[in-house]
Parts: sequence; C-alpha cells; structure tokens
Amino acid sequence: MTGCVAVFDLGKTNIKVVAFDDSGKVLAERGRANAPLAPDAHCPYLRLDTEGAWAFLISALKDIGARFPIDAISIATHGAAGVLVTDEGVALPPMDYEFDGFGVIDADYDAARPPFEETLSPNLTRGLNLGRQLFYLERAFPAEFAGASAFLAYPQYWAWRLSGVMATEVTSIAAHADLWRPNEGRLSSMVDGLGWRRLFPPLRKAWETLGTLRREVAAATELKAGVRVVCGAHDSNASLVPHLVSRRDPFTVISTGTWVIIMAVGGKGRLDPKADMLANVDVRGEPVPTARLMGGREFAVLAGDAPAEAGEADVAAVVASGAIAWPAFSDQGGPFAGRRGRIEGEAPATPQARTALATLYSALMTAHLLRRLDAPGDLIVEGGFTRSPAFAAVLAGLMPDRRVVVAPKSAGAAAGAALLAHWGEPHEPPHLEAARAWAIPGLKDYRERWERGL
Repeated sequence: MTGCVAVFDLGKTNIKVVAFDDSGKVLAERGRANAPLAPDAHCPYLRLDTEGAWAFLISALKDIGARFPIDAISIATHGAAGVLVTDEGVALPPMDYEFDGFGVIDADYDAARPPFEETLSPNLTRGLNLGRQLFYLERAFPAEFAGASAFLAYPQYWAWRLSGVMATEVTSIAAHADLWRPNEGRLSSMVDGLGWRRLFPPLRKAWETLGTLRREVAAATELKAGVRVVCGAHDSNASLVPHLVSRRDPFTVISTGTWVIIMAVGGKGRLDPKADMLANVDVRGEPVPTARLMGGREFAVLAGDAPAEAGEADVAAVVASGAIAWPAFSDQGGPFAGRRGRIEGEAPATPQARTALATLYSALMTAHLLRRLDAPGDLIVEGGFTRSPAFAAVLAGLMPDRRVVVAPKSAGAAAGAALLAHWGEPHEPPHLEAARAWAIPGLKDYRERWERGL
C-alpha cells in the first residue's frame, strides 16, 4: 500500500475516524460524541443514530482524504448491535442495547435461547444478547422482519453501506449474542430453530476486502473509486489484533473504555455465566475466555464527568482514609450488576480524591476478574485507561506477582482495525511499557477488606 488506512471506530460513547500510515503511525483523527436516539412517533424503541454517524463518516473521510491518500477503509464498532436490511436500505432502525422494553418478550426468548454450554454466551440484561434484539423485532414488527433480506452485525453494516457487499463476520455475532457456537465454528441451534439462517450472508474473515467504494460514496467523499473496504470486526476483538499477530499465546488483554473487557488469549479458566464471563471469538475464529464490566461507565459515576488527574499520593490518601467503593455503579455488565453501589467511609471531597477512589475501584474490579478468569501471561492494558498512569500502576500494585504492561495510546481497536487491512504483511509489534507499581501503604489490606465485603 502507498496510502493510508482510514478506520471508522464507532464506540458506544464516542465515534472517530483515524488515519494510519503503513507503520501504524496516526496521521489524522476526527471524532465526536455518540449517543442513541430516543423513542418517538416513528420508532418506539431506543435506537442507534446511524444517519448522524454516516454524515460524520462522510465528512471525516472527505476532510482526511484531502490531506492524505486513503487506500483502504476498515471498521471497528461496539458489540450487541446489528441492522436488519433489505437490498435497498434499512428494514428497521437498529436498536440500542440499553433499550429497557424487552420485558414483553423476555420469557419467550429465555425459553428459546440455547444453553450456555453451546454458545458460551450468558443471559444478559436488556439487549446485550444480540439475539434478543432480533427476537423482539420479529415479534413487534413481523411484516418488516419478513421483508428483510439480511441481518448485518454493526461493522458489516457500515462495510455494506460503503461497498455494497453483505457479509457475516464471526467476532460480532459471537460476542455474547446467542447466535454462534464458538467450539464448533457455526451458527447456533436457535438460528435454525427460529428460521433465521436466511438472514445471515456468507461468512467472511475480518481482514477480507469486501469490495471497493460505491460510486456515490466515492463522489461524496471525493476519494478515488478503488479504495478498498475491509470487512471489519467487533472493537474489543480488533484491539486483540496487534498482539495476536506479534506474540504467542498465552497473554491477557485488558481493553478499557465504556466497557472493560478482559480477554485471556490461550486461557483455560472456567467460565461462570452468572459473573458475566463468556467466550469471545477472535478474528481467527478461536474462542477467547472473557470477563467484562462496564468499567468506564462506573469510573465516570465515581470520578465525575470531568475527572482530575490522580497521583500516587492521592491514591495513598484514599487508602489511608479507609474510604472504599463497593460494586456496582452500573446495572449492566460484570459479576455484581444486580447490586447497588455504595461508598463506605467519608466520601472523597476533591476531584483528585474522587478520581483516586474511582481508580482504586476499577483496578480492584479488574484484579478480581483476572483471578476468577485465571487469566494467563502478561497483562496488557490498552484503551482509555492508558491516558493516565494511575490505573496500570494501581493494578500492578494489587498484583505484584504479575507483569503489567501498557500499550501505546495509539493502540486499541482503531490500530487493530488498521492492521486488518495489512493482514499477512510483516509489521513492528506494539511497544509495550512495563507499568511501575505504586507502593501504596496498606494496599494489600485494603484489597483483602474489599474482597471480604463482596
């Protein structure tokens, strides 16, 4: 390739387009906040803002493409999202997984979904099981559902809008979706039992080129018509890609953002579906033992919307004060989602202290899940929590017998998605820096107190 790869990275909270050169260097980035659209007279459920995202994508590609030659576009999106489409357009607006109106179908869906042993997908709240969204739409909108020609997971929906080619890709439909058998590499029994197989286009690899830009998209972005469109992947699985192609199993990636996703590549630990533990499937098609919590959302509840930087002394002061946060501060994801979070002791009064408490809580939860997952090898921290050294430093202090390393800030889902466009080509492995464990007095006792109180 002589040009760059533009990655459409569509997360739950933020969306961005990032351009990478052949060496993985970030050339340009455009971003904005992301939020679902409320129900209205035209759509009775919380839905994804596809048209707002599309307008942003076209504008960002046009802007970046005017400065750098774009040879390929790759995609990474959050999970539990997909779109029913016809050959011409959208059959029904895609649901946001935080829609809370599934109660009318939950009992019927729970009776229809496969056992955990088949899908390695736990029974999750709201629409976090993607199959539950499909089940709801079929029953609430039977005519539109019957008229749909395909169901596209979210990365492949955008690839289709760009290229005109429909595809199924495993990382999204196997991510706690109830739609895939990870150990067998095929669609779940529920897909056939409910007559949904017709909705799934041919299976393609995340790194495959589906086609080139549609003529009208090339005109709108002012990009050349030959720009390749790569199939794309679920964002947490995209974040694995730089490590999958540069190191041997086993190792563990802690992908941080709205969700903290702990992926034990090569791990053999027992999965507990009641603790929101599951198997993701990586871009190679291999099951990856995984544990999750809505860590970024919980961090924001504790630290506030504009968290200050917390240093070693700030964390030490919170530990010394005895203030401690008990889970959970989100009603979705993680082993304690059914509990109401609380702070014991004197609540931190300054922005730095609130961030310190949030950091302690996030690191404690992560260490707890690492132990329950029996996660092996190096612990690689990547994503939003790498913007500050605090999280990795506290985690290293909590786990003195483990090697905690930090991926570069440019790593993560976007960097992994860019590598998909270079699949099979040699590349430099990401530079990982060992985290310096903060020597917080009393941290061991603090962790033991926290664990005893769970």
